[in-house]
Parts: sequence; structure tokens; C-alpha cells
Amino acid sequence: MQKNYVIGFPRIGEQRELKKILESFWANNCSFDEVQKVAKVLKERHWKYQKDAGIDFISSNDFSLYDNMLDTAVMLGAIPQRFKALSDETLYFAMARGTKTATAMEMTKWFNTNYHYIVPELSAEDNYQLNASKIISEYKEAKELGITTKINLIGPLTFLGLSKNIDGADVYTSHDKVLKIYEELLQELAELDETITLQIDEPIFAKDNEAKVLSLIKPTYDRLANISSKIKMIVTTYFEHSNEASKILLHTPIWGIGLDFLYGQENLEILQLLSKSDKKLIAGVVNGRNIWKNDFNATLNLLEEIAQTIAKDNIIVSSSCSLLHSPFSLKYEQKMDADIKNWLSYANEKLDEIFLISKLFFKEELSTTQKAEVLKNKKANESRKTSPIIHDKEVQKRVKNIDKRERQTAYSKRIKLQKSLLGYENLATTTIGSFPQTDELRKTRREYKQGKLSQELYDKEIKNYIKECVSFQEECGLEVLVHGEPERNDMVEYFGEQLKGYGFSQNGWVQSYGSRCVKPPFIYGDISRPHPMTVDWTTYAQAQTDSIMKGMLTGPVTILNWSFVRDDKPRSEVSEQIALAISDEINDLQEAGIKIIQVDEAAFKEGYPLREAKIKLYEKWAVRDFKLAVSSAWDKTQIHTHMCYSNFNTIIKTIEAMDADVISIETARSGNKLLKIFQESGYKQEVGPGVYDIHSPRIPSVEEIVKQIELLLEVLPKEQLWINPDCGLKTRKWKEVKPSLQNMVKAVKIVRDELK
Repeated sequence: MQKNYVIGFPRIGEQRELKKILESFWANNCSFDEVQKVAKVLKERHWKYQKDAGIDFISSNDFSLYDNMLDTAVMLGAIPQRFKALSDETLYFAMARGTKTATAMEMTKWFNTNYHYIVPELSAEDNYQLNASKIISEYKEAKELGITTKINLIGPLTFLGLSKNIDGADVYTSHDKVLKIYEELLQELAELDETITLQIDEPIFAKDNEAKVLSLIKPTYDRLANISSKIKMIVTTYFEHSNEASKILLHTPIWGIGLDFLYGQENLEILQLLSKSDKKLIAGVVNGRNIWKNDFNATLNLLEEIAQTIAKDNIIVSSSCSLLHSPFSLKYEQKMDADIKNWLSYANEKLDEIFLISKLFFKEELSTTQKAEVLKNKKANESRKTSPIIHDKEVQKRVKNIDKRERQTAYSKRIKLQKSLLGYENLATTTIGSFPQTDELRKTRREYKQGKLSQELYDKEIKNYIKECVSFQEECGLEVLVHGEPERNDMVEYFGEQLKGYGFSQNGWVQSYGSRCVKPPFIYGDISRPHPMTVDWTTYAQAQTDSIMKGMLTGPVTILNWSFVRDDKPRSEVSEQIALAISDEINDLQEAGIKIIQVDEAAFKEGYPLREAKIKLYEKWAVRDFKLAVSSAWDKTQIHTHMCYSNFNTIIKTIEAMDADVISIETARSGNKLLKIFQESGYKQEVGPGVYDIHSPRIPSVEEIVKQIELLLEVLPKEQLWINPDCGLKTRKWKEVKPSLQNMVKAVKIVRDELK
């Protein structure tokens, strides 16, 4: 009897091996054969780790060289016209990253996580053709190692729901064409083995779906689940409850259903109906999205509650979602405080937790070592509850006594004062904040952290970079400058390292998109700011120029959403503590002479609950805490914010309520479509829509940026617009950044002359 299950596993490698080989390949320093060799080693290693941990259901096809949604588009033959002349890896990476002549496909957040997926492009003209080579080859690779995997697929309804139709038609008009390819695929998979376990991911079911989407579930899964009796089909959802879809799926011939009982507690409501079927329940009870050690007692209580309705023989213990969203392994965390490390669990450790929980739940005899692990788990959870480093009475008192939560003067008055004092032109040029993180810069920070570089030499290197950065911006003609953030490893981790109550890791990397990884800090206790975090470097940069220098901060909601957050306190209370720390930093910056301060809320939207019923509460405290963070700003201090990929249609009133003076947004991959909502809603504040895409290495021409600015001017007046790249430039190279920004400034001059 198979008793435990993992939805999916991290693929970047425990030492980011995939990232390194991909970037080497993109830089033309190695062949694609070498990429494939590294990928093969990683897949084999990851399968072995899971097998050795005692996991029964191990995945294939959860691995990807860039993104699983992109893989699915390739599998279907859903290739945009501009890429059809390409093939193989050239085609694959062009779709993700663009070429000199073709823009990359749009990228956006995977539900409410910090993982980004490539948005498939569909058209009525599409003629799909199956390409199952990746899926079949991975299954066979595992089989050669003696491991029979379940095969993971993105479900057809999720694929369609997360795609865009370039004709403007409903994406579900492509349903029948797409489903026929899935049917062909399943017919091929059925020939691979005597029995095939197939996991079909349908996280779209965890959202509020229209009736037309729900109406497609039964015909879709009636057709797919009847392809072959050799296929045991499991439909998994995660990140929320999926009760509406589950009620329908129970009336289809699928073998099992995967439900997340941590982020979708309402899934408990479906158990009575599920008990009347013979379907297996893949019970998501081990958190795939956070890093805290599982509380075995609490999890076993939850499983026993489930078992009051569902027969134990039909329950399989699982992660709540793919472990893609967790760091790889704690074994490389050699500098972490021992007590804190004892409270944590990364992906590899979660494998052991899933195995032990399944042993305990099914009353199987434990070895002496396993008994010791269970006892160790109990002691770790008890120590965390009582540890003195968790609770700070001074912080709690300050939160309780907050007397000013927002700026007192209306935007209409503030902006007049700011424009008068700052004196910037219409279509003012700036960047989002960061400049390229060179190998030399990373080496400098690394050696400083390792104690190989003195404070004096480190400061000298950072100052040299800032000087060069400021000098380039002045030569380029940018009007509002930034210091380039050379001292920062990550826009959240940098602050986390300086806040009390925050922990950070050596190797807690999590994939964000493609080869891009982030290393989120984690919040284990009450938050406070012992000292200023950015003032010295920002004022040093300001001293190098007569131009305006922006102070660069990360907002409280983004710091929260891009951290692993303590699970013993509501997120809203943690966010409020962070907001007070940011408010103190803003006050120190303006006292030091910084006139514009950007408080990035790049992850504001991704924190949204997936269900409409839960959004209002989130918006209430998220807006509250942004306004609290900037409440210390003087009227003459201009507050900017930046937001990454978002569907602004749904949150425009919330953005307005945040009351920032200027907002910059990522729009380059979507023309002026995203911006139109600002016009339609009567948005009054100033806006900096990105005029070129920084996630692609291509250099936009002057003519291209002129056209982009002209599109923006069709939507908003010049008095309301700033001109900037889509996002920060840290992931790009100087050889890309310099000509791109020079072209951007030239384009602005051309447009200004035209407007005159």
C-alpha cells in the first residue's frame, strides 16, 4: 500500500547547479549538451533523495529548464507565430527570454506565490501538434534507475485559464483543440507501462471560477479519465479550497483527488461527499510553502479529523503543494543559530516529515532512530513556543500605541509642493533602483561576509561602484538617480538581515523564474529596527551629484510576502511591525536630505487571497501598513512605489487608497493595455509605466521606446507620466543596461521635442 506522496520537488539544484549551467549556456560559455548533462544529474539525484526518504509517489516531469507552463505550451505545439521559424532549445529559450527581433512571452506570478510562469499565447489560427518527448524521456530515465514515477502535468483547464488569447477571444474557445492533444498524450503514456499514475495539476480550481469554467470540468475529466484503464489519474489543487470543482470531480472516473488542508481548510467541508466515492484522497498536510518544522501532533490531529469521514485506506499523506516553493536542504546552513535552525524544515527535511507522519498515522512500527526523530520534533516545537527571542514587549507596546497611521495632507496639495521644489520635467526619467550585480560585486560582498575583506576595503569597493553608477546616470542624462544598490544581495534579504526578529540563510534559495533565484529571509520573532539601514549609502550617493537621488526601500507588505513568515501570529500583525520599522527609516532618510524615497511594493498583489471572500480583509491591513510605513514622510518628500506584474483592473482602487505620490509599474510586455485602467478609473497620481522589458537581454531601439512612450501618451497626459524601465536592473549586464538606458533617454528627448 502506497501511503505518502510529494506533489513536486525543487529543480534548481541544492547548490543552484541548474541556474549556473543555464546562465553559462546563455552567455555562450558552454554547449546545450552540457546543460542536458547537468539536468540529467539533478533529476536522478532528486529522484534518489525522495526514494531514500521513503516517499511512495515520486514525480517525473516536475523538472523544467525554465517553466512548466512553457513546457506545456511546447508539448501542445502552442507556439506564437513570431517564434515558429525556430526549433529545439533555441525556440524554447526564445519564447521565455526573447530574441533581438522578437519580444519574450509575458510572465506573471503563479497564483499568490513568488514563482513566475510564462503566459501561453493562444489564437484561433493555432493548429496544435503533440510533442511528448520530454515527458516520455523523463519517465524512462527514472525507470532505468528502478524508480516508477507518477507523471506530472499542468491540467488543460489551468493551462487555458492562465493563458491569453491574442485575438481577444475567450481562452476557453480553444478547449476542444487543446483537449484533443491531451487525449493523444494520454494514449501515448498508457503504452509506457502496465500502470501509469498521472498527476494533473488544476490549481485554477482553487479560485472563484465562473459557471462556464465549472461546466467544463466533468466533460474534460470524463474524456481524459476514460482514455485507458491503465492510467490512475489524480487531479490536484492547492493554495486554497476547491470545493466547487471537487463536487464535480467526484462524479468523474478519476482515481484520486489532491486537496490542500493547510491553505484551504474549507476542503474539510467536502469530505462527506468524498467518503461516498471510492476515490483516493491525497491529503496536503505538510506545508510546501513555508520553512517551519512540522508539528507532528497537530498534523496527526488533522489527519485523524479527516479519517473520521474518509477511510484510512483511501488517505495518502502529502505535501500541501510542490516543494518547489521551499529551499532545498538545511545541511548547508552552517552559520545559522542552532536554536533557530532546529525550528526549520526545507524540502529535503519535509520528505522525512511526510514519511514519519505517514508511519505514525498508519500506526506502523518505528525504528529506534525514527522514535528519536519524533521526540526531537516534539522538543523543537515546544522550545519555539517558549523561546525568549520570539517575543519583544517593547515592540508589542509600540504597536498598541500607534497614534499616526497616514500622511495628513491630501495628494493634490502635496504634489504641487513637490513639483515646485523638485523641478522635474514632464516625462521625467529614472530607473526602478538596482543596477547590474556583477561577478566582481558579488565576490566583494561574499568575501566581506566571509571575513576575507576588511570593512575599510569593502566600503571602498561599494563606494567605487556607487560613484561609477552615479557617473553613468549623469552622462546618460537620467534626471532622478539611484545609487544602484551594490551593497544589497536581495531587496528583502538586505532588510531582513538588519531587522531584529528576522533570520537569514546561507543557502535558502528558491526559484523565482527561469534561472532567477531568491533567498527569502524568515521572520521568527517580533520585528524592530535597531539602527538605520540605508541612510549612509544613500547620502554618500547624493553627495556625488547635484541631481536628485532616490532613497530605495522595500515596503512592509512585500517584505512580508517575500519572507517565510512565522506561523504563530497573524500575518497582519507581523506586517504592522515591519511598517513601523520602515517608517523610522523614511524619517531618517528625509532628515538626511533625501527628497524622493521609493517604497517598493513589488509583491503587494501576490499576497492576495485567491478567493474573493478573503480579499477585503487582506486589502484592509495591507493598505493600512503601507500608509503606516510612509506616514512619517513630510509633504515635500515625494513617495514613490513600484509594483510588479499585476492585474491592475482588480486593484486600482486599492492602489489609489495607498496614496503614493508616484507609482511605477511593469507594462512593457503588454503595451498600454494595463495602463488604460488608470485612465478609466480617473487615477490622479503620477505613473511610471515601464517602457522596456528588463527580463529579456535584448536592447530596445530608440524607435521602439519612442513608440512605447507614444502609446502611453494615448492613455495618460505627459504631466502624469514618468519614464523608466519595467523593473530593477540587477539581473542584467552592463553591456545591456547602458545602451538600453541611453536609448530610453534619447527617446524621451525625441518625444519631448515632438510635444513642443
